[in-house]
Amino acid sequence: MAEPAYAAGGMVEIHYLRPPDRVQVFRQEVVDDDGTVVVTYLDAAQLKKPVTAGGRVVLEPGAPVVWFTYRGETWHDVGRFHLADGTFTGIYANVLTPVRMAGARWDTTDLFLDVWLGADGHVELLDRDEFHAAVAQGVVSAADAERAFTEAERLIQGARQGAWPPAHVQEWTLQRARAAVGPGR
Repeated sequence: MAEPAYAAGGMVEIHYLRPPDRVQVFRQEVVDDDGTVVVTYLDAAQLKKPVTAGGRVVLEPGAPVVWFTYRGETWHDVGRFHLADGTFTGIYANVLTPVRMAGARWDTTDLFLDVWLGADGHVELLDRDEFHAAVAQGVVSAADAERAFTEAERLIQGARQGAWPPAHVQEWTLQRARAAVGPGR
């Protein structure tokens, strides 16, 4: 079954399973769909605490995020992270199962590993301890664990070689996403 095309201005709900049983739902506005990647915008991240990487806050409650969700068998999504004042902090990739897009509802499962590429060029693999614990507890299968680690390593190597993230992630700045959703954002 072909995945639907998403019109700018439409809303999607991303149901994000964090094994074993925690589900978060993120409601985001579509800003672009080129047939390969759907770009969405989250005006204000609803976080209990700031996200940190490299010892720095990289996303804080109320901060905007531009997300890139890939069609097909892609084992990660990408976010352009900012502080609440709009300052760009870097690129964050969640390693996850390929996203199933069914109309306005999308589903995926977090595989715990994340890759951070700071605005300063620093590359870091995040959440290794959580990943290893999830594998040891059997909430992530051996096959998914292997796929997750391979994906994270591929992204890290790409970042170190200047081949990742792809150009569209660099092109969809916060300013461009806000212009796409309209005035007042």
